Amino acid sequence: MKEVNLRELNLDPINVLHTDWMLVSAGTEDNWNTMTASWGHFGCIWGKNMPTAVIYVRPQRYTHDYVEREEYFTLTFFDQEYHEDLSYLGCHSGRDEDKVAKTRLTPEFVDGQPSFKEARLTLICRKIYRSELKEENFLDTAVMDKAYPKRDFHTVYVGEIVKAYSR
Repeated sequence: MKEVNLRELNLDPINVLHTDWMLVSAGTEDNWNTMTASWGHFGCIWGKNMPTAVIYVRPQRYTHDYVEREEYFTLTFFDQEYHEDLSYLGCHSGRDEDKVAKTRLTPEFVDGQPSFKEARLTLICRKIYRSELKEENFLDTAVMDKAYPKRDFHTVYVGEIVKAYSR
């Protein structure tokens, strides 16, 4: 992978998340996990237009433990040919099996952070903020009722995008 300038990325945030999906990963080379996500946010906030990614992880997801514990998390993006692999990773838990071994993806570590050889883009993010979504903060309760019928709200993480790598 080759490091790329964040300001030169041509990233369509709607399609890259909703259509292509991404993997959220965290941990060390000895102990890490990944999960598929199809929503989040990219932008700038605080300071000198700090580039950031916002992810949402339900507490019951195995990856939540890793994102909570680690200082960094990665976001990896793939071509459509890997959509089935990402689907598998989103439907199975690393708690129960080595789910990555059942895909065509090859783990690799970039700057000590989890990524995949098949990824077209990897963003390394340093956690700078976390919060829990709360029932009382939903202004449109229909959104809440549809997304959270069990009231199992996500933890929100804002990560400063510190590096980007591309194939």
